[in-house]
Amino acid sequence: MLIDEAAAVAPLAAPVPEKRVRDRGATEKTILKAAKALLAEEGFQNFGINAVARRAGCDKQLIYRYYGGLNGLIEATGADLGTWVRDRIPEDTGGMFLLTYGDLIERLALLFLEALRDDPLMRRIVAWEVSENTEQVRRLAEARSKALSQWLERMRGSLAPPKGVDAVAINAILIAAIQHLVLSAAAGGQCAGLVLKTPKDWEKAATALKRIVRGVYG
Repeated sequence: MLIDEAAAVAPLAAPVPEKRVRDRGATEKTILKAAKALLAEEGFQNFGINAVARRAGCDKQLIYRYYGGLNGLIEATGADLGTWVRDRIPEDTGGMFLLTYGDLIERLALLFLEALRDDPLMRRIVAWEVSENTEQVRRLAEARSKALSQWLERMRGSLAPPKGVDAVAINAILIAAIQHLVLSAAAGGQCAGLVLKTPKDWEKAATALKRIVRGVYG
């Protein structure tokens, strides 16, 4: 069998490198996820472009390109809190008939309690609200508060609080109480003598919340 000598001695053609196709949407999600994880674990103290890029496994220039820098990334994180409310506090009745404004507030209180217990970043943001008066914290806190208010407005429809009841003040105190319960439980497993470690403990807290709501709103 004859062999083409030219072919035999000719060097193999160098492989053509594959072009890497960057999925911007996927990269943005990865960066945002890394930013939230870093904030949840370490707070703003070590939060920066380089740290986020390392956590996301990407070039820091992509953060500047997609978010415009650190402030833009924080803005995006705040905007993502709106989806936190939508994802963790669903806009449905969960099989519960919302006949009164009290029914609605009871559902919001219980959903918020559960959502906050399950999210370390949101717990950090709540803690920062009462301990750090910085522009970064204000942006995140305002985004969360706005999302909760919008949820309430969309869900309430024609439902209205009883006459003579300052619903804004009452609801603010309820939210503050829930936040304090969850933060205290995360720090020490109790709040003002109420043990908050087991599911049964949290059922007791949820029952107390419902009684408070019913006592105010009927």
